[in-house]
Amino acid sequence: MMNEDGKNRNGEAVTDGGSGSEPETALATARRQLERAASHADVDDGVVARLKHPTRVQQVSVPLRRDDGSLDVFTGFRAQHDDVRGPYKGGLRYHPEVTADECIGLSMWMTWKCAVMDLPFGGGKGGVAVDPKTLSDEERERLTRRFAEEIRNVVGPKKDVPAPDMGTGPQEMAWFMDAYSMQQGETTPGVVTGKPPVIGGSYGREEAPGRSVAIVTREAVDFYDWDIEDTTVAVQGFGSVGANAARLLDEWGAKVVAVSDVDGAIYDPDGLDTQDVEGHDERPGMVSGYDAPESLSNEELLELDVDVLIPAP
Repeated sequence: MMNEDGKNRNGEAVTDGGSGSEPETALATARRQLERAASHADVDDGVVARLKHPTRVQQVSVPLRRDDGSLDVFTGFRAQHDDVRGPYKGGLRYHPEVTADECIGLSMWMTWKCAVMDLPFGGGKGGVAVDPKTLSDEERERLTRRFAEEIRNVVGPKKDVPAPDMGTGPQEMAWFMDAYSMQQGETTPGVVTGKPPVIGGSYGREEAPGRSVAIVTREAVDFYDWDIEDTTVAVQGFGSVGANAARLLDEWGAKVVAVSDVDGAIYDPDGLDTQDVEGHDERPGMVSGYDAPESLSNEELLELDVDVLIPAP
């Protein structure tokens, strides 16, 4: 589901300037939202002014020796917005469009989320400007370990705790933890969350974001006095978030009529068997290749006449 603002892949609002307008950055959106929220709360102007800016932003070069022997150098970031409530906390993403401003904006949102949930953490966010699809498993490991070395002085269990995000997962967190621990001279599981349970991660963590989306959807359906069994749902993106959300809503009685991956969408007006459709993370390409009554483009999925649209690309 979307809120009153149109949003892009990061949840960033898109400006209304007509065709040719540039999308609003995550930083600009976060600052605009801060101003709007502050107008409804008794918050000191000085506090609002401070919260418009991060405490610091670390930018590093991350050299990577490719499998063919060539060397590429990528740019990595770690934005630390506010730690008044506790250590900075937030994901590390791998995506070719990662920028400092994006990381700052996303770190601001992490500050708000931790505060709203009364968690003893502040907001942080980071990543590397790289297309993870172009990396072999060995290259991904080398990149992650080198990134951990480059930012090791600004992270730690009591400083800043990274987590999985777009383009990263439990394996990257395991490599990051191992690289950091080697530099510290002792095993330090608390440097990241979202690592595999076998090395100290939490069971259910991988499913948690999708479960949260499903719960929010269920509450919205209830708020509008809809019957969940009469509610139709389309999910853009059938990865770890979208697939878990769709399957839980399906279990609760909602009719999931369409899902998609990067290659396209599938549609069944009578409802898809979400347990039978393999997620993109489980088996890439199997969503768009699934034997469904109708195939659609990702754009067509967004235009379907459904009660609930879940953008989870």
